[in-house]
Amino acid sequence: MINAHAPFRFWGDAILTACYLINRMPSSVLDNEIPQSLSFPKDPLYRVPLRVFGSTCFVHDLTPGRDKLSARLVKCVFLSYSRTQKGYQCYSPSTRRFYISADVTFFEDTPFFASPTTSSSTTDVTDSQVIPIPLFHPIFEPHVSTLSSPQLQGNPEFRRYSNIYERRHVEARETSPNDSSTKTIATDSDTVPISSPIVVPPKPSNYLLIALHKGKRLTANPHPVYKFLSCHRLSPSYFAFVSALSFVSIPKRVHEALSHQGWKQAMIDEMVALESNHTWELVPPPPGKPVVGCKWVFNVKVGPDGQVDRLKARLVAKGYTQVYGQDYSDTFSPVAKMTSVRLFIAMAAMKRWPLFRLDIKNAFLHGDLEEEIYMEQPPGFVAQGGRSLVCKLQKLLYGLKQSPRAWFGRFSKVLQLFGMTRCESDHSVFLKCSSSNQYIYLVVYDDDIVITGDDYEGIKALKQELFQNFQT
Repeated sequence: MINAHAPFRFWGDAILTACYLINRMPSSVLDNEIPQSLSFPKDPLYRVPLRVFGSTCFVHDLTPGRDKLSARLVKCVFLSYSRTQKGYQCYSPSTRRFYISADVTFFEDTPFFASPTTSSSTTDVTDSQVIPIPLFHPIFEPHVSTLSSPQLQGNPEFRRYSNIYERRHVEARETSPNDSSTKTIATDSDTVPISSPIVVPPKPSNYLLIALHKGKRLTANPHPVYKFLSCHRLSPSYFAFVSALSFVSIPKRVHEALSHQGWKQAMIDEMVALESNHTWELVPPPPGKPVVGCKWVFNVKVGPDGQVDRLKARLVAKGYTQVYGQDYSDTFSPVAKMTSVRLFIAMAAMKRWPLFRLDIKNAFLHGDLEEEIYMEQPPGFVAQGGRSLVCKLQKLLYGLKQSPRAWFGRFSKVLQLFGMTRCESDHSVFLKCSSSNQYIYLVVYDDDIVITGDDYEGIKALKQELFQNFQT
């Protein structure tokens, strides 16, 4: 820290760098073994070459949106090594950003921070302080419009900074043995004098950051895309499909949905389904128990002919407010692999078996709830005289963390009681073999079910079993 003249706010980075080096040095306590090699014998010892802490470095800037005259490097200070990636962790005080990169050019003899004992008026520059590329202050990034102004084109500072990134061999030499205050950078074409300290060109008065006028530039687009949309090349069926989608607007708020007769009826149908399933009961809010919120999600169901089939409204719990260990424990639910789905359909095609597709209405409501969860009353459907009451859930609801796992557990239990066996390679595939060597195969993806096989009587009995346990 003292040798690098680093401020005290980088003390933590110095400790991390020291620990990184100590773990890669032989230890007398471990019989001259290296701790990193003992802890991780399969990992390489040195992932990146070691560098001097606090030295000056230049990180290759890959930020998109830069013009041809923008600097390709960011001047940073080397602080530590990355623990998660193969690269160096560098910090740019001008942009106040950390960079983790392996594409870094180091000047280890040049500390990033100047010595506090060095006077600002000192003009003596040693050979170690001369960096063989022109220094560029990262705060000033000339814009294309700025560089094209005639006031700057005649400025010598402009000519100097416009050639700032020359991919040529450079060599540092003194202009005169008697003049030690000025160094030059010798290139193949010309020499550009550089004095110490570096003089940063002043910002033009009309220079504005891109972020300040970005919004203005977007709103002032003279050619918005909605003025040039055309549907005259669409087929009649697809035009009807697009027209049906654009005709019905999906509401964003509850009061908008309640003011539309179709969406209002969809919400009432959802509430009737929840009440018939005895999803909750209204109770006073218990002290010390968290209450989960809920919201309405709207969707338009379109038929194969492009016409609107129905409007669907679903009440979803805000499961992101649940606390792990208190409101839920396990959440994983197996989902059918796409390889299994393709094999399932290919086998039915080769055997010429029929495919039966079933859909469970409000599938997640059929799961068994084991935790005690309280939820707010649905927006727009508050009980009369019971505005302060909350819903104590007795059944699972969409949006809860444990809903997919509980639904699959209930569904697989019904199938196993019917006599079907779960596939070990894919737990979402079930099969049953009758005594006459006839088979029934079933695959489930969330709440979508596909059945096939050559045991037609067994498939009929299986569908009847699902009808009795779920609203299918």
